[in-house]
Amino acid sequence: MAITQIAVYAHLSAEDVEALGCELDAIRRDIDQRLGARDAAYIRRTIAFQRILDLTSRLVIACSGTKLGVALGAVALAGAKSIENMEIGHNVCHGQWDWMNDPEIHSNTWEWDMAGVSSQWRYSHNYRHHVFTNVLGIDDDIGFGVMRVTRDQPWRPRLLLQPLQNLFLAVTFEWGIALHGLYSEQERAATAAEKSTHTRALLRKIARQTGKDYLLLPALSGRRWRRTLAANAAANALRNLWAYVVIFCGHFPDGAEKFTPAAIEHESKPEWYLRQMLGTANFDAGPVLAFLSGHLSNQIEHHLFPDLPSNRYPEIAERVRALCDKYDLPYNTGPLPRQYLLTLRTIGKLALPDDLLIATSDDAPETSSEDKFGPHPRTAVDSPSGRHGLRTALAERDRRHSGH
Repeated sequence: MAITQIAVYAHLSAEDVEALGCELDAIRRDIDQRLGARDAAYIRRTIAFQRILDLTSRLVIACSGTKLGVALGAVALAGAKSIENMEIGHNVCHGQWDWMNDPEIHSNTWEWDMAGVSSQWRYSHNYRHHVFTNVLGIDDDIGFGVMRVTRDQPWRPRLLLQPLQNLFLAVTFEWGIALHGLYSEQERAATAAEKSTHTRALLRKIARQTGKDYLLLPALSGRRWRRTLAANAAANALRNLWAYVVIFCGHFPDGAEKFTPAAIEHESKPEWYLRQMLGTANFDAGPVLAFLSGHLSNQIEHHLFPDLPSNRYPEIAERVRALCDKYDLPYNTGPLPRQYLLTLRTIGKLALPDDLLIATSDDAPETSSEDKFGPHPRTAVDSPSGRHGLRTALAERDRRHSGH
């Protein structure tokens, strides 16, 4: 089973959880009070840079006389699309810049450069995923409805093809996100007319998006239309692959835990904070990689404060790490290749029926529960904070299983 008693799993008392919540609230207040001209200038510079990069890359594709030039233009265009989708579109749609009261850079007005309708995505992502992160049966982002990423999800024969489904999803990620947003909206629609309205909205967006990339811009290239068409398709595929890797590495590496619906009954804000910390994962990134990933290399910080500006996540991360040390909690991060390989291992492993797997759903690397620790009582073991929290408990358990 997934985690039901979150504080018990984290080896924290109710007082510890409350104190942790207070310290995270203090971080939020501090950042809120310091938002200002520097942050506004950051997002405006980012938008200007992305648009210049987009235009320049398209000119290179259209004017280059060599295959290498076209390839470089396609890669640059993929970078521009990635920046627009993640550092701009994703974060603007989270309301990170609503405090500026700029009608263009606002969650209610921004429409991003991908197939899905941003308003449909906001419901499936901002509400269903971020409020109910990794809660089984509520958060549809757990495998996006097509992948088995925890043993709490039943195995079916079709999942034998899961590694191939994963590859297909990676290449077509924007289309998967578009359909994911549509299905979420249709699920909450009260009438058939409302469902039809959502479907038509998505079809209109798809027509605009595909018309721009695969009809209008190639037509403007004249005799070089085939080159432009191929470059646009390649840029979209590269953008899809990169977005897929970033998202999967933030949610499916080992240690990104899942939770039962009972875990959120009467959940307090500090308990919600703790669930976000246990259910997400980061990957190590310098300034450039963080920027290209929309600062979702700091997925933990993003889930704690989804509506705080992304350029603030690196400084927030230092304070969250310090809190993890203080409360003896793991801070799930690692090199990007490692986090992705752990994700691939889970996808490949869970394509098989449970009878062929060794660990149980209580102590598997990709999913565990409070029963993972069995009957062993807490012991007074030194930890960085003087507490006996989850980090120390996991280390103790590893020592017991290794026989040391």
